Amino acid sequence: MSSAEAAALIEARKVTRILSGIVPTTLVHDVDFAIAPNRFIAITGPSGSGKSSLLYLLGLLDVPTSGEVLICGKPTHDMTEDERAFLRLSMLGFVFQFHFLLPEFNLLDNVMLPMRALGARTAQQMRERACELLTILGLSDHVNKRPDQLSGGQRQRVAVARALANDPAVILADEPTGSLDSNASEQVFQILRDLVDRHGKTVVAVTHDLGLAERMDCQVHLADGSIVSTNETTPLRSTLC
Repeated sequence: MSSAEAAALIEARKVTRILSGIVPTTLVHDVDFAIAPNRFIAITGPSGSGKSSLLYLLGLLDVPTSGEVLICGKPTHDMTEDERAFLRLSMLGFVFQFHFLLPEFNLLDNVMLPMRALGARTAQQMRERACELLTILGLSDHVNKRPDQLSGGQRQRVAVARALANDPAVILADEPTGSLDSNASEQVFQILRDLVDRHGKTVVAVTHDLGLAERMDCQVHLADGSIVSTNETTPLRSTLC
């Protein structure tokens, strides 16, 4: 293994995902891909190219049909679901196009959910952490509100706070600005950019917005489930962003 590969936070090795059925569908095909620390990476490509499928595989939300995903050099293919769940909670944070906040909970409780699942903090520590994150994201006056009392951009900021709850090294975002207007989209982008530049996080974002993708550190372009180019538009089978 090269020193670059050894430094990877997440690595996909010849990962393929085939959806079984009467006519099997290949979602991701033979992908080699390694993600270095402290990078802002865009995954782009046309609809149906496998962008979200690849993100879910990298985030251990799905398992490959063949090949393997490594987290910090550790293979995950033989892990139990409990072991994968622990890695997701401790290493990875997720932001989706639709925030998936629980409508019956206020913002504070929504942000505390990943911390409750991990079980590494006391109740007071969880509350303090959730308040801290909501304050950083400009939502300190709304902590007791429910999601339906917020704008779309505010809800997405809560989703970012929830993703950061357990202080993960990597944030995986699936079209995080896709349902927002241009102003809210820019706000969320700047929050993600700041996580990389000021807080040393790695952010991997699926996006159809090429204008935003061009402002990220690396673009990985997919077609038909395979990586076909990076931001230098150089055809590759393997890339470390």
